[in-house]
Amino acid sequence: MSADQPVTGLRRLLRPSLGGNLFGTGNALLWPILTLVLLCLCNLGFNPHFLSIRVLDHHLFGAPIDILNRAAPLILVGVGMTLVIATRGIDISVGAVVAITAAMAAAMLGGSQAMAGGWPCWVAVAAALAIALVCGLWNGLLVAGVGMQPIIATLILMVAGRGVAQLLTAGQVIPIDNPGYLLIGGGYLLGIPLSVYIAVVVVVLTTAVLEGTALGLFIRAIGINPTATRLVGLRAKALVFWVYAFSGLTAGIAGILISSNLRSADGNNAGLLLELDAILAVTLGGTSLLGGRFSMAGTVLGALIIQTLTYTTYSIGVPPEATLVVKAVVVLLVSVIQSPTARRWLFSRRRRRPAPDSALKVPS
Repeated sequence: MSADQPVTGLRRLLRPSLGGNLFGTGNALLWPILTLVLLCLCNLGFNPHFLSIRVLDHHLFGAPIDILNRAAPLILVGVGMTLVIATRGIDISVGAVVAITAAMAAAMLGGSQAMAGGWPCWVAVAAALAIALVCGLWNGLLVAGVGMQPIIATLILMVAGRGVAQLLTAGQVIPIDNPGYLLIGGGYLLGIPLSVYIAVVVVVLTTAVLEGTALGLFIRAIGINPTATRLVGLRAKALVFWVYAFSGLTAGIAGILISSNLRSADGNNAGLLLELDAILAVTLGGTSLLGGRFSMAGTVLGALIIQTLTYTTYSIGVPPEATLVVKAVVVLLVSVIQSPTARRWLFSRRRRRPAPDSALKVPS
């Protein structure tokens, strides 16, 4: 079988489902864009200087820069989660992988009761990313190799990963003072945080690979029609295996950014509930939980929506104990508005008109 035969076969078998851009049409991105604009307008109503950006110590400061900086780890986790969900999977272990990665890097740099510190920065970063990749490979092995349900397979690591992170940190918060490591999440280039550049590079490279090769089509095919992938001879299990590995790697990069920005690693709280925010970001961006349809641009917008919403709740004075409730209500409303079924129901009621009196008369 030639290299082009699987691609041609998939396009033929999936033609009824392929319509539009692989990464979502403009209409699919319309609602996330409108939601983000409305959140910005809401912030402008409470703070007229919300969009203002100033230069201080040769760095750009302001609410938009802060939102971009804080959203970078969520964007990274969302990129990996997008591909996992596109294959009809789910990865709820990314928060634990963030904690493991941060704990490994901090333990190697600053030392802990479990590991002697003092390693060079690049060694600590490489080791942290390696263990994140191993976590992703473990999930891929359970899902693609053993055949476990994705939520059960990743739940195992979600629970055990916290324990591993606490073992690496000995249950303590490890401070990080390595200048090179702190530069990764807290440094600036041309006034913009380095974390923003890292997130942009990962998103651009991932999108380029998915659009420039048949990989995007293969991932979409697995989510839409697994039978079609088998008929054309595609190694679906191998692809799913590496998708989970990639999700672990992106979570590891996010863990490095978070620990670098916070200057510490906390095995108990690092990345806590980050998996839920990542799933929300992916779904708000238009990716279907049923698999097949996904949008990298939508995931980025979803992450920005969540981070802007978090900023909004704090800036308007919402009590901390009510922040999660407000966040859940807004996400619910946005999800309902985005639902094609809900829109059809609303518009059909508007179009419905009472029948004319003449049509109701029964001829004598």
